[in-house]
Amino acid sequence: MPARPAPTAPSAAHAPHATARVHEPRRDDCPWCGSARLRNRLRTGDLRQYKPGSFTVDECRDCGHTFQNPRLTAEGLALHHRTVRGAPRDPASDGLLALRGSRARHRSAARAMRRFGEPESWLDVGTGHARFPATAREFFPYTAFDGLDTTPRVVRARSADRVEEAHVGRLTDPRIASPLRGRYDVVSMLHHLEGTPDPRAELHAALSVLRPGGHLLVETLNPQSVFAALLGRWWLAYDQPRHLHLIPPRNLRAELEAAGCTIVTVDHRPTHVPHDLSGALALSLSHALPAPDTPWRAIPPPPVHRHAREVLLRAGMPLVALAATADHLIAPVARRTRFANAYRLIARAAP
Repeated sequence: MPARPAPTAPSAAHAPHATARVHEPRRDDCPWCGSARLRNRLRTGDLRQYKPGSFTVDECRDCGHTFQNPRLTAEGLALHHRTVRGAPRDPASDGLLALRGSRARHRSAARAMRRFGEPESWLDVGTGHARFPATAREFFPYTAFDGLDTTPRVVRARSADRVEEAHVGRLTDPRIASPLRGRYDVVSMLHHLEGTPDPRAELHAALSVLRPGGHLLVETLNPQSVFAALLGRWWLAYDQPRHLHLIPPRNLRAELEAAGCTIVTVDHRPTHVPHDLSGALALSLSHALPAPDTPWRAIPPPPVHRHAREVLLRAGMPLVALAATADHLIAPVARRTRFANAYRLIARAAP
């Protein structure tokens, strides 16, 4: 079979490891507390999308902050989020990750805010297609929901009437945050902070657009989950290279309290997603099989390898389904213990 032509310079999106602009310099200290006491958690490739590159995740021994090191630049992060035609996908792990944004979990997050009454205005940060505001409107029919996202998806969400105003960019951009200052009763960030270059700046930007006494709703991953230690690089929540920061609950709590907020609740139970065992099995199974074809391979795999991979993946799906059953069986215990893989924090801004 003839070799594929070598990629030209504009196709760097297909080989994000080939250019130095994709990574920032490696840090010798923690981006959260500044401690130099770091330890390596894992080194891995892109286990879900098979894009080229090697990625390192470090942990601060003092505060527990877990972060990609060296971190992707904004350009590198965009390259790894970009969909490439012909790129392989793992339906099992993709489907498990989608559980975090399921309608049931959106209803749970919205329901948690009912005790604070009906807000006049609500900004959902990292809203994507604005499925959360569309769900939350069932509980708050008179609330004006706005959305912010780094992609044009939020504009399409506005056209679909899921949000009233659409803002494209980051909340840390003064051109976006300044006109919104002090405008919202609620700001929500659902699985948003882990993908941001500077989560502390995101938090303070969120507080700046809250009205006095307004509420910040955060849901994010828990790097202290026992599953993270047990499963290592196969823990689905690491999702390298798309997750840049995993923040322990105590760090998030301390940061918001230092900013004058009152912490209303920190809860692991409603946010734990039962996908740890099944996600690890899906990833490890996929990588135990012949490598898939990808747009960045110089020589495609022979047809027999592609056929064998498809057959073996289908044969392994019952095992993944069995692991998913185990995830759901242990979920009532996991969500109440250190096995919980996510948490929800609600904070009230200073009056």
